[in-house]
Amino acid sequence: MENKDRAKFFKHKKIIGIDPGANGGISVYSCDDKKIIESRKMPSTPQELLQLLRIYQCNSVCYLERVQGLPGMGANNMFNFGKGFGHIEMALLACHIPFTEVTPQKWQKELQLGHKGTKTTSVWKNKLRDKASQLFPNIGRITLDISDSLLIVEYGRIIEGSKC
Repeated sequence: MENKDRAKFFKHKKIIGIDPGANGGISVYSCDDKKIIESRKMPSTPQELLQLLRIYQCNSVCYLERVQGLPGMGANNMFNFGKGFGHIEMALLACHIPFTEVTPQKWQKELQLGHKGTKTTSVWKNKLRDKASQLFPNIGRITLDISDSLLIVEYGRIIEGSKC
């Protein structure tokens, strides 16, 4: 989406859902238009992230997935993941966007998705993508990169209730 197209949503009440990490995504929902106005893979640099969030900084709230290191994740990967999470927090703070951290277990429970259990990661991620496609059929092709951020937006819509 071009910046001139984004400008029309400037005053709208917005919910931002962020799934951190290199394979994560960011989705932005307009409460005024009742639709997703942007959904994309996580920006690759802190500068791109800050630039994107600045566009939506007015009248927005953010739900940020709080995740921990995974078993088998090497120290270097854990460090880089934590560094990326810090970039997101700092960009939100710099843009004065209030945010709430939410665990995957919490938003998945609220959306009645169950839990991964013994499912393979691939099967579980496809289930989440299918649910995002069901909730947001007008988006087009939903990738694994953006599906969690869309579901986090849906969680935010439920929590915001009448405010959105």
